[in-house]
Amino acid sequence: MQNNSTDPVRILLPAGGNTVKAEALTKQFNTTLVTEHDEAGGLYLCAGADGLSLTDGSLSLTVDFDQERKRLSPGNLQREMLVKACRIKGRERPLVVDATAGLGEDSILLAAAGFSVRLYEYNPVIAALLRDGLERAAKNPALAETVARMDLHEADSVAALPALPQPPDVVLLDPMFPQRQKSALVKKKFQLLQRLEQPCENGAELFAAAVEANPKKIVVKRPVKGEALTEHKPDYSLTGKAIRYDCYVFAH
Repeated sequence: MQNNSTDPVRILLPAGGNTVKAEALTKQFNTTLVTEHDEAGGLYLCAGADGLSLTDGSLSLTVDFDQERKRLSPGNLQREMLVKACRIKGRERPLVVDATAGLGEDSILLAAAGFSVRLYEYNPVIAALLRDGLERAAKNPALAETVARMDLHEADSVAALPALPQPPDVVLLDPMFPQRQKSALVKKKFQLLQRLEQPCENGAELFAAAVEANPKKIVVKRPVKGEALTEHKPDYSLTGKAIRYDCYVFAH
């Protein structure tokens, strides 16, 4: 989904960092390569030896799917509301389009549960973080099979959804909304991400694009007390303590 970018990003190469990746990112983003932070609190993509991170010199954010392994256990996956919401009766491996991929937390859960997941992320910085996380996970024997079911595309999902090569079983929508950010960790993530993308202002347009993709189901992730993304009433909802999944089912 398209959002207006805010802060510019420079590339940071720390001591012992990944020089090849830093130089490639500098060229990709047509920006400056530096070796240390300044004191102004600017945003940097840091090409460290252990992976790519987004930092302002104080907060740091990286995509590390290895930290999700506890959530990816079979026992936990059976309890995940997201997995239940995206199930399609009679489909052994449903195709889900995650139209608002972000840092990939939802997609990795679905992929671990056996779904094939096509991810769309418009913001190039977030897409770079996510791609780096996927590349590292692909080298991890415990995660390689899961991330092999995840296919990342850096594109505006509003434009991409109506032009998909095949109708997906499910379209997952999770636009950024500040009122859902509660925990200290999520607040830290949100502080950095909000400097790259503004909260969603075109929910109706995003939902309409999802409908044009001709899926069997659209699943919208919302704060438990949040307003619906669209004026259309969901066919049913799954509600937890903090999150609600509004499910729209289409007959085919």
